[in-house]
Amino acid sequence: MITRTKTLGVMLSAALAACVVPSHHTQAQAQRATTPRPPPAPRAGAPIDIVGNWVSLITDDWVYRMITPAKGDYSYIPLNAEGKRAADGWDPARDQAAGEECKGYSAPSIMRLPSRLQISWQDDNTLKLDIDTGMQTRLFHFNQRDAQGARSWQGWSNASWQFSGTTEQFYPGPTSLGQIKRAGVLRVDTSNLRAGYLRKNGVPFSENAFMTEYYNLVVEDDGNQYLVVQLFVADPKYLTGHWVRTVQFKRERDASKRNPTPCSAN
Repeated sequence: MITRTKTLGVMLSAALAACVVPSHHTQAQAQRATTPRPPPAPRAGAPIDIVGNWVSLITDDWVYRMITPAKGDYSYIPLNAEGKRAADGWDPARDQAAGEECKGYSAPSIMRLPSRLQISWQDDNTLKLDIDTGMQTRLFHFNQRDAQGARSWQGWSNASWQFSGTTEQFYPGPTSLGQIKRAGVLRVDTSNLRAGYLRKNGVPFSENAFMTEYYNLVVEDDGNQYLVVQLFVADPKYLTGHWVRTVQFKRERDASKRNPTPCSAN
């Protein structure tokens, strides 16, 4: 009887042990399953592919984008009185003499100039835009919000992928370029700018200006691709409200048509 009781005790202990071990194992598996994985690098996690070559489509404001407007023409820009005085004092010869020919090729204005873009990844966390007009380069930094370096014409641009929202939030109705087929958009916030021009004819923005852009990829049924960029510029010194514009680029097969040209003050 004693032997049988001991035998049952040993069997019961073994059975309990067998139950405990899988329990700890299951808990460990559950913990591993619920531990969040680090997000992929911005390059690997990009919801849209905008790498490649693009040419600007001048579909609006032709007289303000293809040629330098006349001095004092600041139509459609919400300038305050101080901004108008600065624009009325534009002197391209003075800019040329000061070595400031690129004031009209800064981040808030260069995307509206007729140009070709070449977009590439400089590294896993930095998008690079090479713009042939004015021979300018913009860098979009992911995961690095604090501006670094001296003020410049292109400033410091912090980038992030925006996965939430719908097409209607950005386009309240059908677009002339078709439907946006994308899982997200690229948001770019630019600050740390050197004071420059919103237009080449001296319409000013100050070093306190801040710009937000949304890069949307549009794919047509025929395979053509378009990059639609919405720009919002705020400047407490010269503007009474946001300056809002939309620009469009069409994807090109290669970079053979690029024509790098230096900045011009005129």
